[in-house]
Amino acid sequence: MTDQSTAPDTAAPVTPSPTDPLWVERTGNRTYRGHTARGASVEIGPVEAGAVFTPGELLKIALAACAGMSSDTKFARVLGEAYEAVIRVEDAKDLDEDRYPVLTERFEIDLSALDEATRNKTLLLAQRSIDRACTVGRTLKAGALVPPAVFEQPAGDAEDDAEEAAS
Repeated sequence: MTDQSTAPDTAAPVTPSPTDPLWVERTGNRTYRGHTARGASVEIGPVEAGAVFTPGELLKIALAACAGMSSDTKFARVLGEAYEAVIRVEDAKDLDEDRYPVLTERFEIDLSALDEATRNKTLLLAQRSIDRACTVGRTLKAGALVPPAVFEQPAGDAEDDAEEAAS
């Protein structure tokens, strides 16, 4: 365990956001597969579809993972690289408004080996790192602008339509 009192009082560095394309493709009735250009994929759909994530669940998981990644260095410095943590975001959905009015990150992490001063400083630095480096949390807190969807003809279909019109 490292002595937290000698560690600098700095937040985690902000990592650049990947610029790889992200997209979803329809796989069936209200089901989609999300993709990254790096080869990752995730199944998305309603609860009734079974082993899929709902979009709301993905939002909550993104927030939990972002908070964990942002605070990871602070906790590892004090608890060691092999520390264990579970981060939950279980707040209820407001069904009338069809949104999550509150999203609380709940860390389950064993800090019992730390004295009170080290524990308090570690939690302060972890929260600072989350506030500074968690893009998902910062985006939600800022109330990101979500403009209306853009609807376009697929590139291949537009070329086919132009060829048919010309013939």
